[in-house]
Amino acid sequence: MVLGSMDLIAISASNTGGAWDNAKKYIEAGASEHARTLGPKGSEPHKAAVIGDTIGDPLKDTSGPSLNILIKLMAVESLVFAPFFATHGGLLFKIF
Repeated sequence: MVLGSMDLIAISASNTGGAWDNAKKYIEAGASEHARTLGPKGSEPHKAAVIGDTIGDPLKDTSGPSLNILIKLMAVESLVFAPFFATHGGLLFKIF
C-alpha cells in the first residue's frame, strides 16, 4: 500500500514539475496564438509561470527521483527482513 502510494507521489511530483517548467517556456516562446495572448515577459501570466517554474524545478529534479530511491530502498528492506518476519511474525502479537 505504502509503496504504491509513494510511487504515485513520485510520478506526480516529476510530472507536475515538468509541466510547470514547460508552462514558462511556452509563454516565453510565444510560438502559438494562445501563448502570444498571455503576454510578454513581465506580464502577470509570465510572473505566475516563473513562480511555478521556481517550485517545479525542485519537484522535477529532486523530489521525484529521491522518492523513487526511497521506494527501492523499502522494497529491498522488505526482502531482507522477509525471512525474519516469516519465522518470528507472531512475536509482536504475543508482546502486545
